[in-house]
Amino acid sequence: MPRHDAWNESETLAIVSRHAHREGPLLPILHEVQETFGCVPEAAVPVIAQALNLSRAEVHGCVTFYHDFRDAPAGHYVLKVCRAEACQAMGCESLVKKAEDRIGVACGETTPDGRVTLEAVYCLGLCATAPSAMFDGRLIGRLDVEKLEAILGEAGA
Repeated sequence: MPRHDAWNESETLAIVSRHAHREGPLLPILHEVQETFGCVPEAAVPVIAQALNLSRAEVHGCVTFYHDFRDAPAGHYVLKVCRAEACQAMGCESLVKKAEDRIGVACGETTPDGRVTLEAVYCLGLCATAPSAMFDGRLIGRLDVEKLEAILGEAGA
């Protein structure tokens, strides 16, 4: 499993200082916070806001607007299944159900052992090869039951 440091304020402030000189530093800061701690913890929001002279609402709004930011660490493996219209038309919902049944969690959840996080996304840009998914950053087009089973097998689920 990926190892992430426990959240602490001093490391968060160090991350802020590495990016504060940039134009629009909030997104790079949030990305590095998540990379370091596995998520953007709620406790980090006021620290980042104060350091950048932003309101907590502005930082929180950014964290919650972008679906890739998490408030809890993801599992070791992340399977994102596209549920946009083209993928729906090609049967993604039955694949989502199959994945949920196989790993025992719903979309948006992580298995109790922390091994797999299953997420819904709403367009991976692979509409011509729908249904599509992303497994640990690897795009997969023409997802079918066999490919899904192979992916989940690779994740040890």
